[in-house]
Amino acid sequence: MAKILSDLTSTIIAGIVLAVLLIILMMGMYDATPTFDKSWWSFIFRWLHVLSGVMWIGILWYFNFVQIPNMGKIPDEQKPAITGVIAPAALFWFRWGAMATLITGLIVAYLNGYIADAITIGLMDNVPKHTAIGIGMWLGTIMWFNVWFIIWPNQKKALGIVQVEAAEKAKAGRTAMLFSRTNTMLSIPMLYAMVAAQNLF
Repeated sequence: MAKILSDLTSTIIAGIVLAVLLIILMMGMYDATPTFDKSWWSFIFRWLHVLSGVMWIGILWYFNFVQIPNMGKIPDEQKPAITGVIAPAALFWFRWGAMATLITGLIVAYLNGYIADAITIGLMDNVPKHTAIGIGMWLGTIMWFNVWFIIWPNQKKALGIVQVEAAEKAKAGRTAMLFSRTNTMLSIPMLYAMVAAQNLF
């Protein structure tokens, strides 16, 4: 077991195997054979949407609750470990988690037949569920845009991946931080809207 848990790839594969075993166990317990119809695919993409969202928002909150507030406490000689190794790796999973969350969310909305109603925030049919999910989708889309077109380009400058003058590097770091904080703020109503759409309406 320690060998599996010592390697991230093995750990992920073990997690997938456990999920498949759980599916088989539950199918056996309840004599439920998957039909692989639209509702099955909707479930699979919703599951992938949640997994991606956990990756994305988890790293967003790591940056804002852990890394940013504590960078000032780290001695200067140790900061390159964060800025040169940890932050670039976290930003890779952060931005691709955002992309996967957006894509799988749009697929779920399409498969469930409410994509147009959600995009128009329920104004076409006046259904509260579509208003809630639409607000969540739009907030998530704004957050995705911030990740790909503001945070990541500025982080590349702040981390020295793209070479710029010291003043521009400092400005880029502040811009990335402010938009990361914006996404943290938006994540709270976004998650409320998503959960409300599934549970209140």
